Amino acid sequence: MVDHLANTEINSQRIAAVENCFGASGQPLALPGRVLLGEGILTKECRKKPKPRIFFLFNDILVYGSIVINKRKYNSQHIIPLEDVTLETLPDTLQMKNRWMIKTSKKSFVVSAASLTERKEWISHLEECIRHLLTKTGRQPSTEHAAPWIPDKATDICMRCTQTKFSTLTRRHHCRKCGFVVCADCSRQRFLMPRLSPKPLRVCNLCYRQLLAEKKKEAEADLRQTEPICSAVQGYEPSSGDDSDKSDDDKADRWPADTEFYTSPVSWSSFHS
Repeated sequence: MVDHLANTEINSQRIAAVENCFGASGQPLALPGRVLLGEGILTKECRKKPKPRIFFLFNDILVYGSIVINKRKYNSQHIIPLEDVTLETLPDTLQMKNRWMIKTSKKSFVVSAASLTERKEWISHLEECIRHLLTKTGRQPSTEHAAPWIPDKATDICMRCTQTKFSTLTRRHHCRKCGFVVCADCSRQRFLMPRLSPKPLRVCNLCYRQLLAEKKKEAEADLRQTEPICSAVQGYEPSSGDDSDKSDDDKADRWPADTEFYTSPVSWSSFHS
């Protein structure tokens, strides 16, 4: 069906209508072979509170944005390549039902549908598109995913030191590695994670130590690979590779490092049903 609709006039008109709704703030969406399969409003769990977002499912990308005027104007466009997407069904909470997580290497977040049937339809369509793309490209499913941010209201205290209490003057921060809500003292470090950003990002003290240890292991592995070459060159002495960075004397991490906050135990409108 997708191949049959790829170059039809009706598909081009639908994609153009989505582009017009995003206006100049959005990116062009029309590409040869791209098909708009459906759309719907889902509730996205944001940092401050859950918010409705418009989602458009294409055969190769997932596009979502903020609703200004439904069916007429959207902004804050985000485009996610489906090849990078993994889905995980989540249990209901008191506030949110019919939830699942959309996981990618750069950003992961939780959404919920208006009904269980709607969630099943979304997940079914998404998984079918992902499976088709991976088969077409020969790629394996993505295994590295960015941690979803824990909502601010999930905790009133720092999730690392468990001592600092948040208030109007004491701000919440998020570790970009684990997604925990932490205080300023527990997240003074920055670390370069090219997969997420070209700039060093805020990380909590525990993740910083773990990232440093991983970096040190990688450096040692690289050094072992170069040693046979270096030993063959007379008078060559490799550097010691000592790391002068010292870990901070942080407070005890009382929140378990392996705590999983998102684990498994507005409606979908299909144009081509």
